[in-house]
Parts: sequence; structure tokens; C-alpha cells
Amino acid sequence: MQALRDDERTLTENDHQRLQGFVRSAGDRRAPGTKSAIDAVLDEDDVVVAEDVDPDVVTMHSRVLLPDVATGRNVALTLCYPHETEPSRGHISVLSPVGAGLLGRRVGSVARWLSPDGVPSEAIVAALVYQPEADGRAAANSAARRRGGGSFAPPRPLLKT
Repeated sequence: MQALRDDERTLTENDHQRLQGFVRSAGDRRAPGTKSAIDAVLDEDDVVVAEDVDPDVVTMHSRVLLPDVATGRNVALTLCYPHETEPSRGHISVLSPVGAGLLGRRVGSVARWLSPDGVPSEAIVAALVYQPEADGRAAANSAARRRGGGSFAPPRPLLKT
């Protein structure tokens, strides 16, 4: 088994391209020379087609579980685009420090970010409850089975919250 690098991340081509668009449009509103957390992610990630992303990688619209050290329970967060953010429902923006820290991480890896007051924070990605790409593969496999044709990979079981 190969050890993960601390900075290893994987993004889908679609996520990478869409996020680059968000960053470019936000660039006009940022101070010259400033770099956001998402800029660093986009600069140093591995990019794959959606069909090839591993089912344990946090992608856009993935729902992850992170341990809450204060309560001892897991907190469920869904990684969203800025216009979809609803903190009360656990929908966090990928452009937020926590969102950028989670994007492209694997289950079991450590996501790191700076809090708004500059304090370093981290959490282990405890589980991936939902990943759209894995769900899409499961749906395609189900359709192939109904048609009675072709080979298919077994669907990835998803955790229940």
C-alpha cells in the first residue's frame, strides 16, 4: 500500500475547470498578489476524468463526515459552490477555508485550513457518505444490469447518516 503525501489531492476535470472559472472571476476583486486556499489546491492537484476518480475522494457535492472533538460525534458537511452554500444544513462553500481544505482529500487523510482568525485547524476525513461520481457509476451499472448487457463494476456501498 502506498502512503499518501500530506498534500496529495485529486480533482475531477469538471471540478477543476469550474473552480478555475470561480477563481478567475474572483481575481478581479482580490488584492494584487493575494492567493486563496483554493488557488493552492488548483495549482497542486492531480486531475482525472470523473469516471476515473476513486470513490474515496472528496469531490464537489460530496458529503463527508468529520469528527467533532467537542462532542465526540461526526459532523456531516456537503461541499458546494458558493451560490449553493447553506451552513445551517451543513452545505459549505469550496471557496471557504474548510471547503478548500477538504476538496480532493481521501477518506482517512487530514484536511487542514486556517480559521478566519488565522488559527491552523485540521480534521481527519472520517467517511464519505456520498460522492456524485460513485453514485453515477452505481446508477450506470444498475441500468446495464437491467438491460442485461455488458460487464459492470459492483456499486460502492454508501454510508447512511
